[in-house]
Amino acid sequence: MPRPKADFDDLRPLEFRDPEAVLEADEMYTIYEVGRLLQGVDPETDLDVETENVLLDWAIPWMISHSDAFVFAEPENDAEAGYYGLATGDAADAATDRDATSADE
Repeated sequence: MPRPKADFDDLRPLEFRDPEAVLEADEMYTIYEVGRLLQGVDPETDLDVETENVLLDWAIPWMISHSDAFVFAEPENDAEAGYYGLATGDAADAATDRDATSADE
């Protein structure tokens, strides 16, 4: 049910940080770890499923809107999540080269 704005003491603008402000350039993260970091939570913190789902609701659209800032690594097996990191230097160039090669095929 909607509530009147007057019910709230503290209204702030919705701001999303840039990926470089959230992730370390030399690390790769699961989507779950990215979700935690977006909220200022340690990436190794165990969370209940409901909280994890809320964090994913924020992380996925944020990553999509900043997709050009990321590289992706396949998981080691089907039971694990993939890994995401900042697209910097050689990793960004390699991803661009692979995309160009795939487009030519």
